[in-house]
Amino acid sequence: MRWLVACVLAACGLLAVSGGQARADLGDETALAQRYAPVVRLVEQVEECGYGEPYRPMDVDVLFDQSTVALRGPWTTTDLVKIGPSAADLSAGRYEYHLDFPGNALHPGCGYQRWADRVTGDAPPTVYAHVATDPGHPGKLALQYWFFYAFNDFNNTHEGDWEMIQLVFDAPDAAAALGERPVEVGYSQHEGAERATWGDRKLELVDGTHPVVHPAAGSHANFFEDALYLGSSGSQGVGCDDATAPSVELRPAVKVIPSDPVAARAAFPWIGYEGRWGELQTAFYNGPTGPNLKRQWTEPITYAEEWRHRSYSVPAGGLLGTGATDFFCAALRTGSDALRRMVDEPARVLIAIGVVLALGLFIVRRTQWRPAAPLRVSRRRAWGQILAASARMYLRRWLLFAGIGVVALPIAVFITLIHWLGLGARDLLGVELEGSAAGLLELVALVAGATLTLAALSLVQAATVRALAELDEGRPVTPLGAYAMAARRLPRQLAAAAIAVIMVLLLSATVLLLPVAVYLAGRWALVAQVIELEGATVPAALRRSGELVRGRWWKVAWLVVAGAAIVLALGPLVGMALILGTDIPFTMVDIVSGVVYALTLPFVALTTAYVYHDAAVSEVLEPHHDSSELPSELPA
Repeated sequence: MRWLVACVLAACGLLAVSGGQARADLGDETALAQRYAPVVRLVEQVEECGYGEPYRPMDVDVLFDQSTVALRGPWTTTDLVKIGPSAADLSAGRYEYHLDFPGNALHPGCGYQRWADRVTGDAPPTVYAHVATDPGHPGKLALQYWFFYAFNDFNNTHEGDWEMIQLVFDAPDAAAALGERPVEVGYSQHEGAERATWGDRKLELVDGTHPVVHPAAGSHANFFEDALYLGSSGSQGVGCDDATAPSVELRPAVKVIPSDPVAARAAFPWIGYEGRWGELQTAFYNGPTGPNLKRQWTEPITYAEEWRHRSYSVPAGGLLGTGATDFFCAALRTGSDALRRMVDEPARVLIAIGVVLALGLFIVRRTQWRPAAPLRVSRRRAWGQILAASARMYLRRWLLFAGIGVVALPIAVFITLIHWLGLGARDLLGVELEGSAAGLLELVALVAGATLTLAALSLVQAATVRALAELDEGRPVTPLGAYAMAARRLPRQLAAAAIAVIMVLLLSATVLLLPVAVYLAGRWALVAQVIELEGATVPAALRRSGELVRGRWWKVAWLVVAGAAIVLALGPLVGMALILGTDIPFTMVDIVSGVVYALTLPFVALTTAYVYHDAAVSEVLEPHHDSSELPSELPA
């Protein structure tokens, strides 16, 4: 009996010591988690459903026993297991089951934001801290903070979103880590993460210990600084992550998930859930798995070895603007929307694509592309021949026309500088400009930039038209020579273009007069050619352009728009290829894109010049011939 009593007392003693040790460990883990609790700065959303980040890191307890949440089986989207599941309902594993929130992840609209606001109510933003060790790396400790968002509104929209940051210590346990500083910190970003050493310049700390996190709007990828980031791989995310200011600062409440698995399941039954925190969807639109199924939950230090050293931010301004990176972001957003619609409504999207392709094929087959002789410019041409002749002329004499386009480069640099001064500079000569003063400066910068853009286009148009005329006469011409000949009529070019632009802008300010503005833009499309080749005054040039366009407005407008679209798209397309296929800095990508645009700008002028000659010849011939049987050129 004495031996039995002794054994019972010893067992009780061991249990008391074990329990005391567990309480001590949890106390150390809690103290460590509170010391380094992150500060979260979300992209500000000014109005409901507007741009910005509407979702807060939420306490997942608000999802449980919630009548708008369903637990579904892993077989189909309609396998309802329970409405309003509790945390205990998830503790049994439930491999590949799904929590289902109200809404359609492929067509989210504003429903998820309103639902999240409703279920969270007054519950404070919350993060879940977890201290973990890695069997393969003894002597090191990871402190993780997990964020749960109700919805991921990035390119791959899906219900639920788990993100995290991780601090690494050279310590065997939480008690030892309390006496050490972190060695490094990593922020999760899509399929990868970015690292910073403790004390790195890019790592901002509040009160010396609280790291600042900038989640990107929609994706919730975590960044060290507020900026617009581009990614072209799975680890970086394919697309643009916007973590720019202004932002809203949060100090989320910290809940500590014990490192002991038994204690963790007792305090947080849902940590054993092996299903998805969002509705069942195809591929990357599927809901995410929880923290316990992520590799970093059990191998945090091995996971940290794969962190990247940097993310690639888009420059706020550049030597030649940010056309390539802007195009990259817009193209991926459009492509992602189209893919999502394809998955959601494949039949409707396929029909729309078929209609567009059929219409394009019909248009292409309705015109004539050959012959495309670029010389003997005074002849009638179908619109296909005009585009083909413009391309052949540019490629044959690319040094000449690229040289003409080079002149636009310094003007583009100057325009970018003006825009930066007006839109990006916050302090001018030591004076902070706010309110109406800042607005006035921005307006002046925009007007000045538009004026210089107009001047550059007019100059290139006039020089290109003159060079084409000289080539057609068989005379040699250089870029400088073309500009010298065109300079004589440059004041008239600028005046006519200014009048046209001002009139079109004023009329387009109202929806009622917008069709008139569009009509006048097409009617005056040949002003530059009339001034250069006919020597007309400004009023005469505006009138003469209208006479040439009369009866062929659609052809003229379509060709001018097509030529401009080719040039405007070429530079950004080259830039997008560089982003996806190389590692050159984004600033250089934008410079390359701007150079390509400037060098190909004469193509627009060539297209418009051939349109002018086509209209001029047709105007002379039409009174004397049946319009359906017009000869291709003026008789000798």
